Amino acid sequence: METAAEMNKLFSDFSEYIRQEQDLKEKIRDEVKNLEHIAREITMIMQNVHQNPAQDEVLKCCNSSRASFATCQTHYAQLAALVPVNQFYHFNDMWRFATQKLAFLVSLTVFLETGKLASFEEVAESLGLKPEREKGFHLDLEDYLTGLLQMASELARFATNSVTSGNYDRPIEISKFVSELNAGFRLLNLKNDSLRKKFDALKYDVKKIEEIVYDVSIRGLRPAVGNADQAGN
Repeated sequence: METAAEMNKLFSDFSEYIRQEQDLKEKIRDEVKNLEHIAREITMIMQNVHQNPAQDEVLKCCNSSRASFATCQTHYAQLAALVPVNQFYHFNDMWRFATQKLAFLVSLTVFLETGKLASFEEVAESLGLKPEREKGFHLDLEDYLTGLLQMASELARFATNSVTSGNYDRPIEISKFVSELNAGFRLLNLKNDSLRKKFDALKYDVKKIEEIVYDVSIRGLRPAVGNADQAGN
């Protein structure tokens, strides 16, 4: 049976462990706040593409975002230095939301620049994260996928604003891209969790964009895709 002294020593050790972890979490929170601040700044920059969807203005926004992603790399490096080896998943809920937001912003930037899907490796590199968990502080696959789903919702809004500004080709490009993204997600065996719920919302984004394309075509603002393809043949 433990003596009172042994009991006190045991709980004193517990108290010291808790204190050290609380101190560590406070330092992690400070770095996460920096990442959240950068994410808000980039979000404000990218909101300008909805106000002025002209391609040259869109690319200006993308260039500004790129500069901010470089700053993220510094804060992720500092986070990596704080988190003990093999304890990534013990603390990663603290920066998960910020990382998902930044993954979305990188993916959106890449699409607006190139019309292509940002790869997992490309997003990780842009943020200064490792693509493989075995190599240390890394981009979690679920955070990357969540970012892609957030991008789809943003592109649905962008398609609408593009039509409003007189760009009738862009919604068709977005529709093709988001439909392919939807097909890719359907290959995944997603369980009934938060990612699955976000994926369920993707079909509404696909439908919304398809309706925009249909409306543009039916009004004669741009030839229907099928007719345009036939004309090209």
